[in-house]
Amino acid sequence: MFLSVFDMFKVGVGPSSSHTMGPMLAAARFLETVRGAPFGVVGLRASLHGSLAFTGVGHATDRATVLGLAGFRPDSYDHDKAEAALEAIHRTHRIPHADLGDLRFDPKRDLIFDYDTQLPGHANAMILMATDAQGDVILQETYYSIGGGFVLTEAELAEGRDTDDGPAVPFPFHSAAQMLEMARDSGKTIAGMKRDNEISRGGRDRLASGTARIWEVMNACIDRGLTTGGTLPGGLGVRRRAKPIHDALQAERGMNLSAPHVINDWISVYALAVNEENAAGGQVVTAPTNGAAGVVPAVIRYWLDHVPGASPTRVEEFLLTAAAIGGLVKYNASISGAEAGCQAEVGSAAAMAAAGLCAVLGGTPEQIENAAEIALEHHLGMTCDPVKGLVQVPCIERNGLGAIKAVSAASLALRGDGQHFVPLDACIETMRQTGRDMHEHYKETSLGGLAVNVPNC
Repeated sequence: MFLSVFDMFKVGVGPSSSHTMGPMLAAARFLETVRGAPFGVVGLRASLHGSLAFTGVGHATDRATVLGLAGFRPDSYDHDKAEAALEAIHRTHRIPHADLGDLRFDPKRDLIFDYDTQLPGHANAMILMATDAQGDVILQETYYSIGGGFVLTEAELAEGRDTDDGPAVPFPFHSAAQMLEMARDSGKTIAGMKRDNEISRGGRDRLASGTARIWEVMNACIDRGLTTGGTLPGGLGVRRRAKPIHDALQAERGMNLSAPHVINDWISVYALAVNEENAAGGQVVTAPTNGAAGVVPAVIRYWLDHVPGASPTRVEEFLLTAAAIGGLVKYNASISGAEAGCQAEVGSAAAMAAAGLCAVLGGTPEQIENAAEIALEHHLGMTCDPVKGLVQVPCIERNGLGAIKAVSAASLALRGDGQHFVPLDACIETMRQTGRDMHEHYKETSLGGLAVNVPNC
């Protein structure tokens, strides 16, 4: 099993990796299919199903689908160009392409929110269609956005989840138990094994430049969030809090007025900054999803800014360790809130961040596995119940608390010798089973929990 660090950490756009990035990527993929069609395509059509329908407007799924059909991609997203393209499409009912011509598409008619038809593969489902001059469908593909910006066609999903057909890697661990066994046999760290796997596929230079880019985008996102005020879009009237909290924390520095627990406010504010940027549609990094994008960067920033001896040269080690844990969770369970609730998003992110922090603080592979297990275990059962379908309440604060849990989990693990009662593999399997048994109202549909018990307009 191999999931790259660049699979777990993708540069993209908010507010959701599964509901914004995924549909945009699916639509872009469908365009390539249209380009290869042996017959003339005149128009396009799309239908959203399951969670993509129920919370699509709040997650900007409708916008993302249209923009994907217009050729936009998350990793090269330009906000101003996107807004201009959307305005033109709504006005002309055409999507222009230099090679395909102007394709018919009326967002009000051709983008369908189907709340009744559940597709079997995954809760995040969409059908993209191409039509002829009479409006008849002549080409169709079903896509599933399975979390973290991963997109599979119906056929790809049926073949096996995230099948890796690439060349063998030096350390192909499928479970935490295998990972620890390989670490003992090789004498390498988890990051060391992950690094060898990455180099075997993409080379040393790509790894170095790619991980540097990931942290650059994460850190810039924190800085933007810490300096931007105002109210978040979407209609809830949620005020940005990262800037005023950060301003207050900076003012208190050196005044000997703060209690020791105020360090938690620093950890939280970094996470709030990221997720406020995400909620506003800004550039973020999936970690492993957009809804949980604040946890890992918050813990890295806490480590760099507040822990003596921390060095930016070891950020790659942090990210590689975190990606190894995230890969295990994704392969053996899920990182999708629509599939398993928020335990799969913020819970997975906390496990990844705890493992990364434990590694750079000198933890052994056994202590790192313990840190990840502690963090994930204490998110088990967490529902995904975004108010009004927006990635704001309770999502933003959950990232702050997830980061705090990650730091605490790493610290607890470092106080032990790595021996503990619940293996990480058992915790991941428990999360999978819990997600399977969880009622759909609590899996990113906004049909239960906080989404129906607080005013949302």
